Amino acid sequence: MRKIPIYNHPAAGWPALISSTRTLMDYQAFSRGSASVFKSNQPNGGFDCPGCAWPDHKSHKSIDVCENGIKVLASETMTSKADAQFFARHTVTELQGWSGYELEHSGRLSEPVYYDVTQDRYIPIAWEEAYKIIAIQLGQLDSPDEALFYTSGRVTNEPAFMYQLFVRCFGTNNLPDCSNMCHEPTSVMLSKQLGVGKATVKLEDFGQAKLILMFGQNPATNHPRMLELLAHAHEQGCRTISINPMREQGSNKFKNPQNPMHMATAQSSAVIDEVIQVQIGGDAALLTGIAKWLTENDKINHDFISTHTSGFEPLHQWLAKQSWADITLGCGISQEDIIGVAELVAASPATTCTWGMGITQHVQGDDNVSMITNLLLLMGMIGIDGAGASPVRGHSNVQWDRTMGIHERPSQNLLDSLERVFERPMPQEDGFDVVTGAKAMINGKIKAFMGMGGNYAVAAPDTSAIQQALTTTQLNIFVGTKLNETMLYPGANNLILPCLGRTERITTAKGEQFATVEDSMCQVVRTQGKLQPISDTLKSEAQIVANIATHVLGADTSIPWQAMSEDFDIVRDYIAQAIDGLEDFNERIRTTERGFHLYHPARHHVWNTDSGKAQFEVPQYPITYVAAKMAQANSFSRNEPSESNGVNNHENNEQKIWQLTSVRSHDQFNTMIFGYQDRYRQTNRRDVLFMHPDEISRLGWQKGDSIIVSRQDNPSSVNSTTRPRTLGPLILTEMDIASNAVAAYYPECNDLFDLDTHAPHSHIPAYKSTTVALERITAETKTINPA
Repeated sequence: MRKIPIYNHPAAGWPALISSTRTLMDYQAFSRGSASVFKSNQPNGGFDCPGCAWPDHKSHKSIDVCENGIKVLASETMTSKADAQFFARHTVTELQGWSGYELEHSGRLSEPVYYDVTQDRYIPIAWEEAYKIIAIQLGQLDSPDEALFYTSGRVTNEPAFMYQLFVRCFGTNNLPDCSNMCHEPTSVMLSKQLGVGKATVKLEDFGQAKLILMFGQNPATNHPRMLELLAHAHEQGCRTISINPMREQGSNKFKNPQNPMHMATAQSSAVIDEVIQVQIGGDAALLTGIAKWLTENDKINHDFISTHTSGFEPLHQWLAKQSWADITLGCGISQEDIIGVAELVAASPATTCTWGMGITQHVQGDDNVSMITNLLLLMGMIGIDGAGASPVRGHSNVQWDRTMGIHERPSQNLLDSLERVFERPMPQEDGFDVVTGAKAMINGKIKAFMGMGGNYAVAAPDTSAIQQALTTTQLNIFVGTKLNETMLYPGANNLILPCLGRTERITTAKGEQFATVEDSMCQVVRTQGKLQPISDTLKSEAQIVANIATHVLGADTSIPWQAMSEDFDIVRDYIAQAIDGLEDFNERIRTTERGFHLYHPARHHVWNTDSGKAQFEVPQYPITYVAAKMAQANSFSRNEPSESNGVNNHENNEQKIWQLTSVRSHDQFNTMIFGYQDRYRQTNRRDVLFMHPDEISRLGWQKGDSIIVSRQDNPSSVNSTTRPRTLGPLILTEMDIASNAVAAYYPECNDLFDLDTHAPHSHIPAYKSTTVALERITAETKTINPA
């Protein structure tokens, strides 16, 4: 066995402080960014960090922001501008060739611009003229359903509520958002099984848990503030198990930057007790094995099951039929090790299951979430201290945007409530989500696109096809703070409308305004930027929505759009009338320093499900789904002739089939690329393919080899039935990852994924489990054309 290079230092500590400082300086944001650090996640006039949705500490901390949060703040508070002078220097065609890193560092958007096809440049446009173009183009659509209105989780509650209201008043439910690409299985399955698609735990539960099972997440990179809670839980005697195909080195130990003893000495806190290196796509199989052992050995909570649940018997029968041979084949973990985890579950009086996108972004993502929920229900771990479901969402307000009505499949209760409050009909047909909306755009059914934040084309699968489709629309509107790739594929009319950032002051005729957000544990808090806006021409998202609504809807509305954009209290009063659980919103948000917790029925054993009880669910996919898919792909590749083109296959001239998963680097937030350092994985480039060193040796390959990655399962897409899906060349890099598995960086690998491969109910794209073949480029290779 080859020695695996590991990062031997604790997470955070001095390297995090040094990296944060360098990023602030790289963005030329040291002054504005540093000032923002001290206001991030602070009560009484502070703002909520846009870097993740992890809850704020209840006790006051003078600095309550992590390394990733500081990098996001650096991006937002940079002083350079992508203004008229910038666009005069660069054509759109030129900018299309820029990397995500270069676009991210181009500067803050500071004035509205319009694409001039004759110059191939964005040119300045007055706000009023931009609104007129939007009104004319939307007014010329044959149907409101020809428009797609996307939302990013960075949008705060008040403009999100206004946005969905405008879209529905316009006449469509085409309201996809970034939930469709990250935690949609969580929303769908928790709603079906527990009645609410959100976490059942509070932050305090982590201090009372006796067992924490972490599925498919990397807190050291994606939500570092979680490490402090995990370290504290460990100190309290809680056992923490990471279930992940990758042994993420940053999660082993934690050096708290706010602990003087940690920073002055070699001290650090343990975080993870054990890593279960499940095969990619094998989580449901592992959970099946745990549940099978618990039921067969009568280690389940019969009282809870009989009192609070429905559907146990079908699940029990299904578990009995699953063989241990299939379970171990499906997850890659031995029966003995699975039983070891099951015994820990059986012995724990308080178990919390927490998960990230390593669970959700699979074809069987719905099954993964349902099996986690099944496990919690079997043990009665909903509604007791220290236990429950804890999905960890990566975007700061994506959960609340859904609460505000940003949903392509709205509940009838929401539509009825909006009709009652605003005295006008609401569209009843379900709208497009990210996947169906992208396919409709590619097929010419979408004539107008509006993005309220985000980087739609690059975040979604089939990036190049969506970018091409954007060039065929009549209208594209992009509201944001930074330039990104999606904005560079203009249709007939293309507008970029710059908005204020989370760190900046919102001042209207009614004075300074504060907004609100919801974290991933249902806590609603205030957020109020204090920095002077980077440009006098910026508008708040609420102002932009109000002005568009006024121009598009005209006299056909009695809704006081302008008053709402100037006084957020008016928006919150409407929210209190229209959204269940937010009665007296203005009073509640003002009378508590750290906000308030939304009532969660399941936490109180109230089940708003079809059966009136918590619901067990039988998985839809076989637990050997991934293994069977790989076997089928292997069989196909053996029967296909090899086209070498200077590429050297394995010694027996057969392609080896792997499961590829996408990962984010430590210098990245979603599609925003801050830099090229991935400290914990010890690489400083993004064109890499991660593989276990034992697998590299077995193939006769070497670290640093150039590899071409080719999609094997379902290579066709809605836009082409013949286009090959290849990526590379990528540089082979060592990582402690499960066998039969490789990893590459998102979003660079997105063209390997297609819009047709997704979970059946949630439509989540399969970013985390795609079957690929690998080919090494030899010295004889003359040319190779990456996709």
